[in-house]
Amino acid sequence: MAADLYGDIEPSPRATWRGYLPGLAIVTAGTLAAGFISDRYGAPLTLMSLLIGLALNFLSADSRLTPGLAFASRSLLRWGIVLVGVRITFGQIAALGPAALLAVVAIVALTIGAGILVARRLGFDSAFGTLAGGAVAICGASAAMALATTLGERRASQAQLTLVLVGISAASALAMVTYPFVAHWLHMSDLKAGFMLGASIHDVAQALGAGYSYSDGAGQIAAIVKLTRVALLAPVLAIVAMFLPKGTSGAKGPGIPWFVVGFFVLAGINSFGLIPAIAAGWAEKIAAAMLAAAVTATAIRSPLAQLTAAGPRPLVVILASSLVAFALALGAAMFLIG
Repeated sequence: MAADLYGDIEPSPRATWRGYLPGLAIVTAGTLAAGFISDRYGAPLTLMSLLIGLALNFLSADSRLTPGLAFASRSLLRWGIVLVGVRITFGQIAALGPAALLAVVAIVALTIGAGILVARRLGFDSAFGTLAGGAVAICGASAAMALATTLGERRASQAQLTLVLVGISAASALAMVTYPFVAHWLHMSDLKAGFMLGASIHDVAQALGAGYSYSDGAGQIAAIVKLTRVALLAPVLAIVAMFLPKGTSGAKGPGIPWFVVGFFVLAGINSFGLIPAIAAGWAEKIAAAMLAAAVTATAIRSPLAQLTAAGPRPLVVILASSLVAFALALGAAMFLIG
């Protein structure tokens, strides 16, 4: 139900403020536990939120938790996406140069296209391919949640979203460990390594971790490239909202989601330096907390009985998209960058 932006499945539960408290208390406790584990052991916060949410999945049977879980998985998600805009400026993107920028755009587009093609070959529809390919191409779990919200439950089910979240977290963690070794093996410069890592690793935290594990210079380049991919989340969501088929009823689909507009507005404001550093820092922390809470709530509400129905095929889509993104990023780094 986290992806039910347009009321495809159910209206937002009606409840007083007290009705939201039980569900929000569970989400808060789970997210705080995920944050503690992430800080203590250096594990990805998104992955820890997902695993703890899945461990608490049995609580979804309690209807008293529904309003709070729905609020966390919908409203907190949308506002978290808006606040992601404070991470980037248009100046950072322009500093990469036109060749690098075009390469990033091409990698994102071709990775999403590969996800759609592989998904269709395996018997899924274009919506699932867009969900999986977009998560790989842009910013991992955050993109998966945003795309699922835009697609709607009729086109990307809760079970599919959870599978993508599981697969993307595992793939991103694996990429963070293995991709820097490839860069060292090829004796890549900081510029080339930073571009390759930033253009191919799924989640923001893992991309930056891999970049700075290579060198400080590579980490800085990886940050700019990765944030450029994050910036492409908004236009991709807009394209999906406008052009993806809106079900079988023939009704006109909704326009561009408000959180896409908010993302662009904050990025533009940040580009002019109008957001104080301390405010931007707090906004990033709040965005991370909101997205982690949304992942926790989504995992709690996930219909686990459906997760194994499709077998390993959904994960194959993620793996194929990841290999395409890595090959394209490596090729661009070797032949177009520097």
